[in-house]
Formats: sequence, C-alpha cells, structure tokens
Amino acid sequence: MARSQRKSRRKSSGGLYHYSRGKRKRELAGFNALTKLGEKKELRSKRVLGGHKKDLLLAVKEINVADKKGKTIKTEIISVLENTANPNLVRRSVLTKGTIVETKLGKVRITSRPGQEGLINGELL
Repeated sequence: MARSQRKSRRKSSGGLYHYSRGKRKRELAGFNALTKLGEKKELRSKRVLGGHKKDLLLAVKEINVADKKGKTIKTEIISVLENTANPNLVRRSVLTKGTIVETKLGKVRITSRPGQEGLINGELL
C-alpha cells in the first residue's frame, strides 16, 4: 500500500469520509533519508514534482559551521547531543534540521536539511 500525504479518512467523531477518487502520484509520500553520523556515503538524487531534484545525503561526518561574524569553517562532527524534533533520533545518530551536535569548535545547531539538500550547514551556539 502506498504512503500518502492526503487528509485522514477518519473524522474527529470517528466516522469515515468517503472519497470520490483514489490516490494521485503528487500525493504520494517518500521515505526519509535518515542521514547518519559516519563515513560519507554518496549522494543519491531523487526526482520530485516539477522535474526538480533533491539530493539525499546518507551519511556524513563533516559540517560547515558559521560563527557570529559570518565566517564559515569546515569541521568534524564528534557526536549528536540533542534533537528537539524526536529524541529517539539521538540514540541512532540521525542528523536532521535543528539537531544540536558536538564539534571540535563547540556545540552547533544544524540549519540545513541534509536529507533534501545534500550538505550540512550549521551555526555555532
């Protein structure tokens, strides 16, 4: 069964909505890239709506860090400290936007979307 991003079939009362049509290609949901902390794995490219491309980053251990002055330095990620979106992702060392990681420069919050942009940027805390 295909994963869909449509509205739920259930009403708040528990009843069912009755749709007059089936699923459409544009409504199908993709799987998460779940970028891990580790040796860099190749980018995978995915075609999305409109013929555009998304680059999936599968594993990485370096991050581009911007300090308060705007200077950017590439540094190594040591560990994953915190993820406000889902605490379970910390144990699995999954990197998402908003994740706080420990680097050689200090704590850094990820500002890019590694599962969709193919790179990791962050700001120093």
